[in-house]
Amino acid sequence: MYKVDQVSWKERISYGLADTASNLIFVMVSTYLLYFYTDVYGIGAGVVGTLFLIVRFLDAGTDLLAGYVIDRTSTKWGKCRPYFLWLALPFAAVGVLTFLTPDLDTQGKILFAYSSYILLGLIYTFINIPLSAMLPSMSNNPQERHEVTSIRMIFGQIGGFIVSVATLPLVAYLGNGNDAKGFAITMTVFGIISIPMFINAFKNTKEREYYNSSKKSVPLKDGMKAFNIPWLIIFTAKLAFFFVFIIRNQTTVYFLKYNFGREDIVPVVMALNYLTIVSLMLIPFVTKRLGGKKTMQFGIVIAIVGSFIIYFSSITQSIPFLLIGVGLGGLGLGFVPSLLFSLIADTIDYGEWKSGVRATGLLYSGSTFAAKFGMGIGGAAGAWLLAMYHYDPALTQQSTETLKAIEFSFIWFPVISFALVLILLQFYKLDKIHAQVVEDLKNRNKSNEDIAKEA
Repeated sequence: MYKVDQVSWKERISYGLADTASNLIFVMVSTYLLYFYTDVYGIGAGVVGTLFLIVRFLDAGTDLLAGYVIDRTSTKWGKCRPYFLWLALPFAAVGVLTFLTPDLDTQGKILFAYSSYILLGLIYTFINIPLSAMLPSMSNNPQERHEVTSIRMIFGQIGGFIVSVATLPLVAYLGNGNDAKGFAITMTVFGIISIPMFINAFKNTKEREYYNSSKKSVPLKDGMKAFNIPWLIIFTAKLAFFFVFIIRNQTTVYFLKYNFGREDIVPVVMALNYLTIVSLMLIPFVTKRLGGKKTMQFGIVIAIVGSFIIYFSSITQSIPFLLIGVGLGGLGLGFVPSLLFSLIADTIDYGEWKSGVRATGLLYSGSTFAAKFGMGIGGAAGAWLLAMYHYDPALTQQSTETLKAIEFSFIWFPVISFALVLILLQFYKLDKIHAQVVEDLKNRNKSNEDIAKEA
């Protein structure tokens, strides 16, 4: 039925390093771009909120196009891997462009921000969707997919950890008091490091055509038949997760700087967020006992408890409780994103089982649309709340209303979103029948091959 141990450790690590490379740029944008725009480049928070929503919406719209293009890509290297080679350098270069501060008037700054951010999002789409879309062709075993994805996420988290913890110290050191210069040089360093990691993934990963039931291009009309209810549930959960990911990440600096008056502990708090790495290491063991769905629900409950502890810390101004809450949140969230990615692979199998169409790129790009749109809403909501409650970067002490808005973004938006996901996952039933789905597909494909030979 399932084939196991198809993916060697060399391949797993190479696959993971591609996510390290991706996160060196992605986490820089998702965590520090709002702060960079408002406090370094001098663009108003309300304008940035609209920018984030529009750009992410446009960016998300390109995901379906990317999926369609990937499904129709045919090279001697496969459908997905070539994009690592083709786009490694452009991705790094445009990442640097996004953190430049050309001397322009207000309208010019806004136009430059839109242009560079849209271009970066487009390239990110075409280099990141292939990374996810190739998973079903690496293995047909759900447990191995969980393990491969967990390793990918661990390496991705390492990239995010480096960026989250090192960025502000690097900006201060490399900029020598000039934050604009510091951000530009720091982003250049991260971009240069990312390029060989993508090229390594291109060289050392494999797309096993055995798992693709058809080598033919999938027309868009046929591909739409592969969408299904389990896919929609994971789509919604992914949207909510990335909404939380963005709004909490980009609000961290503001929350610590103004609600606690301790900007100096930003690297420590950012480091604790990456206790997710511990959870990722535990996923293969936990999923064997609980399965993918229940493991995610377990992690979400831990993350919600962590948020309540953070709220208590804000009332008491207790740094120890803050660190405990953030640490628990990091541990809990580590159980979620890896499984969101690997369960999408299961819904692709289910879509083929139901419809007879395997639209890998289309369904993966659709789920990435959820992530992008969630990030767009999260980025916009956080920025708009700052603007609505009169955030002023020139002030060292913000108003009570502004502090409440920052607190809501950092604590209560995540709690509400995760509670909804917890309930929604109760309706995900594919984990109970997936083994039969794969067995049926295997038999169906063998039957088709036998018919083709007889013909």
